[in-house]
Amino acid sequence: MKHYESSLRTNSTVDQAQDAVTRLHNSVSQALSHPNDQTLSQAENSLQHAEEAVSHAPEGSVGGHGVDLTEDRLAEEKQRLATAEAANSENKQ
Repeated sequence: MKHYESSLRTNSTVDQAQDAVTRLHNSVSQALSHPNDQTLSQAENSLQHAEEAVSHAPEGSVGGHGVDLTEDRLAEEKQRLATAEAANSENKQ
């Protein structure tokens, strides 16, 4: 039985940032499927954590490897969160 992911991960700041963005993705997905104040608040908290983690990602990267991808994923999730916030605003009207 091979464990590819565990053998490739070093728990670096880039790995931690990628994990934070993945958690943000899950939180934003929840907010998109159930747009309400609670899910949006959770997504906003997750966004703050992910932004902090991504800001530290370059510290543990080797030649910036993985940082650009993580920053791109964060930007995508910010756009998705804006969509969820817009949907929640529409539901309140």
